[in-house]
Amino acid sequence: MAKVPEMFGSMVFNDQKMQERLPKSTYKALKKTIDDGEPLDLSVANVVASAMKDWAIELGCTHYTHWFQPMTGITAEKHDSFISPNGDGQVIMEFSGKELIKGEPDASSFPNGGIRATFEARGYTTWDPTSPAFVRDGSLYIPTAFCSYTGEILDKKTPLLRSMERISNEAVKLLHLLGETDVTRVASTVGPEQEYFLIDRELYEKREDLKLTGRTLFGAKAPKGQELDDHYFGAIKTRVSSYMKELDEELWKLGVLAKTKHNEVAPSQHELAPIFTTANIANDHNELTMELMEKIAEKHGLVCLLHEKPFAGVNGSGKHNNWSLSTNTGENLLSPGKFPEKNFRFLLFLAAVVKAVDEYQDLLRITVASAGNDHRLGANEAPPAIISMYLGDDLGALVESIIEGKEYVSRGKQKMETGVDVLPDFRKDTSDRNRTSPFAFTGNKFEFRALGSSLNIGCPNYMLNTMVADELAQFYDELKDADELEPALKKLIKRVFTEHQRIIFNGDNYAEEWVEEAEKRGLLNLKSLPDAYVHFMDQKNIDLFVRNKICSEEELRARYEIELETYSKQINIEALTMIDMAKKRIIPSVTAYVKELTETALAKKSLSEAIPTSVEEELITSLSNKLVCFSKKTSELEDAVIKAGDCSADALDIATYYRNSVFSVMQELRAVGDSMETETSQKYWPYPTYTELLFGV
Repeated sequence: MAKVPEMFGSMVFNDQKMQERLPKSTYKALKKTIDDGEPLDLSVANVVASAMKDWAIELGCTHYTHWFQPMTGITAEKHDSFISPNGDGQVIMEFSGKELIKGEPDASSFPNGGIRATFEARGYTTWDPTSPAFVRDGSLYIPTAFCSYTGEILDKKTPLLRSMERISNEAVKLLHLLGETDVTRVASTVGPEQEYFLIDRELYEKREDLKLTGRTLFGAKAPKGQELDDHYFGAIKTRVSSYMKELDEELWKLGVLAKTKHNEVAPSQHELAPIFTTANIANDHNELTMELMEKIAEKHGLVCLLHEKPFAGVNGSGKHNNWSLSTNTGENLLSPGKFPEKNFRFLLFLAAVVKAVDEYQDLLRITVASAGNDHRLGANEAPPAIISMYLGDDLGALVESIIEGKEYVSRGKQKMETGVDVLPDFRKDTSDRNRTSPFAFTGNKFEFRALGSSLNIGCPNYMLNTMVADELAQFYDELKDADELEPALKKLIKRVFTEHQRIIFNGDNYAEEWVEEAEKRGLLNLKSLPDAYVHFMDQKNIDLFVRNKICSEEELRARYEIELETYSKQINIEALTMIDMAKKRIIPSVTAYVKELTETALAKKSLSEAIPTSVEEELITSLSNKLVCFSKKTSELEDAVIKAGDCSADALDIATYYRNSVFSVMQELRAVGDSMETETSQKYWPYPTYTELLFGV
């Protein structure tokens, strides 16, 4: 087996390979595009394309694909071969700069929110040179952005790239004002921790709900769940360890900085965490990670579940988005330093984040809204739907001292004494971690913990970048003409913390008292996707994205329509799947069991009146009553789905109907079904149980 340093990036057309294979002038021109955002000339693209093709062919490639992220929530790819006829019945392998730069998928066949009609099919993918090309399964993968023929963005990547440019420009202007003129670029960096479940493939194949929706629509709780906390960080099972080992190696080959792996809280749940990298590459890498998680699982007789809540009664899966800002000179702008009270740069950027999160709390909630994530938020496994910020004791005290004009006294890093001679003492951090906070400061970054496990991280990060960039622009306008910079800085920082302190909460976000307190503070509690999307097209949000040239109002409207339609379609598929499972499998199976019980009871009576039949009779009565209720609820769900199909209201009204009228009946139907499962012989119950699914690997 190759050593990790040799393996890492071996399938990536990275900087090292570009230096080796490109002429110096071409390499310099490409680096200027990547590092400084300068336009790329076609002649440069031609040379790059030829070198890329030669490298890919050496690795066994026959095809190339423009790899992009449409609004479907997953990636898309169309593969073309390198072959080109040479005129004498033979072929040569060619790849031009034009083919590298531009592809043409069908724009009307992807979600577009009404931007493209079926007869207006043309769309374009365009190369993103800031994200390296890579080789997978005999094809050269070229990361790209996706837009319509008329220029509207149809993907999740373009807004992220635009927002990165925007926050870089505004941060650099502000840093120059502070005297840091050596900074020429600021990058938003991200490290997304990825949670997932692994279950046995044979069991998965017997569950149509998992296959069609990604989650179990029926399933009684297992006798054991996560009560003992024995799975979290526990010893990794051999089969899972083998899977994780292969996953790490395949990710390393593709240049993904996979760092940490461990068992998560729920049985069969695990986590992979990477090292930080720039936001767009982190986005690409996370999409790659999810794809490889699912693909590699097949080789091990497993299935990787990325749904936010595949099993009721145990923790679902999230994705913690660790976000920060770094300069090209190697400085982390969210690092407090030893004396944060004197670090005006840090306090200024912290103030921008505090103000942004407060003013656009609705947008941050919208970025993590989905049919799957609605199951998690607010449960004791994920932050609540109320967006707030955690700063910790020390930093919280500093902000409080600034607001109140008091002297700040730092506790510093205190010595942790273990009390055991052979164990070394160590310095503990100045603040504990708050696992209940949606948006927590964790030393030199913010951890946005509310993301769902299947989410494309492009959306929360482009919104976060944009809202913070907008605040930085306002700060620059206020400070640029100040007679004395330091007093003006102090005044601005104090005002911002004072006006937006309501968003800061360092307590238990799960406590009922916090819900009441948040309401008093005027914070939003948007419990479901339809509740959140009421605010998506608020004028302040439209203005934010239009003003910063991230999206047009038409593009925002399209995204609004797409997300609402996706939500409604997902619940519709779940409802139809439940109906199918109920009518074709559960009702016949329970009926057959009741029939056997009845025959047993009658046989007992025919043998002797003295033999009691109360056990069978009680079960027959209980299951028969539940069957009647279950059948009625199935019919109710059918009616609710039919009414949804007849509804001609707008997308928000339809989504709200699905939430209030369809999903509520689904919950009632499930409750009856799960109750029947606990009383039905396993020989008759048609689906693998939670015990088998969660403990079957």
